[in-house]
Amino acid sequence: MLLGAGSDAEDVIQEAFVKGYRKLSRYRGESSFRAWLLAIVANETRNLHRSRSRRDGLVLRAAAANPESEVAEDAAVGSVLAAERRAALVRALRLLPVKDREVIVCRFFLDLSEEETVTMLGWPRGTVKSRTSRALAKLRGLLDRQEVHHG
Repeated sequence: MLLGAGSDAEDVIQEAFVKGYRKLSRYRGESSFRAWLLAIVANETRNLHRSRSRRDGLVLRAAAANPESEVAEDAAVGSVLAAERRAALVRALRLLPVKDREVIVCRFFLDLSEEETVTMLGWPRGTVKSRTSRALAKLRGLLDRQEVHHG
């Protein structure tokens, strides 16, 4: 799901709709309503990631306090590895030029169609296609380099 919300996606979307409703008076119509609401969803997903990181730290500390617990260890290791992969992706995305980052976020994080991305970014369809392809190649290269340096 969106930005890695996973099984918590419904909760994230529900919270985003509540916040969107509360902030409806702030919607100025400068972008589509869908894009405005998706930005709120993206913010809520980032909030979820922050809380997951804190929770993962607690799980690791609990597993260290009780090393006999295989269940705690498996959950902790899985959570940490998933968090590390997300963090690596975010680090690599931040290294991309802004326009590359924008197209990747629209297409793959916000799950916008090609046409919606064209509308949101105001670029020609061919530019969206070519920039998406080049940005993905750059992102793969950055992730490969990070894996070599950290792995």
